[in-house]
Amino acid sequence: MSSRFRHVETMGNRLSVPIPKDENGFLGRECPVEDCLGYFKVRPGTGLTGPGLLCHCPYCGQAADPNSFWTKEQIEYAKSVAFRQFADAVRNDLKQLEFEYPARGAFGIGISMKLQPGSLPPVRHYREQKLETDVVCDECTLHYAVFGLFAYCPDCGVHNSLQVLQRNLALVAKQLELAASVESRDLARHLIEDSLENCVSAFDGFARETCRVRAAHSQDAGRAASLSFQNLGNAAKAIQRLFGIDLPGAVDTASWECTTRAFLKRHLLAHRSGVIDEKYVLSSGDTTAVVGRRISIEPAEVSDVAATITALGSALIALLPKP
Repeated sequence: MSSRFRHVETMGNRLSVPIPKDENGFLGRECPVEDCLGYFKVRPGTGLTGPGLLCHCPYCGQAADPNSFWTKEQIEYAKSVAFRQFADAVRNDLKQLEFEYPARGAFGIGISMKLQPGSLPPVRHYREQKLETDVVCDECTLHYAVFGLFAYCPDCGVHNSLQVLQRNLALVAKQLELAASVESRDLARHLIEDSLENCVSAFDGFARETCRVRAAHSQDAGRAASLSFQNLGNAAKAIQRLFGIDLPGAVDTASWECTTRAFLKRHLLAHRSGVIDEKYVLSSGDTTAVVGRRISIEPAEVSDVAATITALGSALIALLPKP
């Protein structure tokens, strides 16, 4: 990551003022775009190194010289430090000019010049803000922090949506491991069902964000920016219409059918306490389903779904236009 020094010019003199990092070693940054002004933090010493690197706003993606990302508070701090140093230097220069000529003779007149004590200009201290999500970029290893969850890497500009999906699915795998280790049958069932819901939520959040940042490249930017992926079949049709991408074609037929059926099961869990209705029987192709009974979900089914949506996520990133 780029330098953490702010350069300030006073009276033709240039000073380099070190900008302090927070208690975790992060440095605040602010997007220069007036419609964004997004605040984020980076950890100097991580990420890319070398001359001519740009900084990217993690929220809007704007790329510009790193020196345009100073926060307003940092600029005011740097100015106050520079004026303090300038005033101190002037006082020291004047101090060296002090003199005193005592009076001589009966009617002599003495003359002197002494610098009177006085206060220096105050330094405008500040504190960096607390942010919600710490990220380590998988591409360039930059450590950064943002509001929300999804973001562009400030160093390499890669969007972190696939990284977030993969990490959420890693937690799903741990949930399934925990389900296999508990003795309570009810608790095991709860963990398995919750892991399926987390799979669907993780993919929905990932795919929504992935399409949102690429909405300008679609047939209908407004529609693309507000897509839902909780019903995988409907989402696939929308992706085909908006971006011309065959999402089911990214995986084999059996995996696609298993995953779309699992998404419908998740709908039952969320809205009908897991009880099968006629709509599910008609739309899922599940020949074992009986209206009025509780849906059955096996750990292996959730594992297969996680693997399939990992492949679908990679395919979306590869096939959709770059943001």
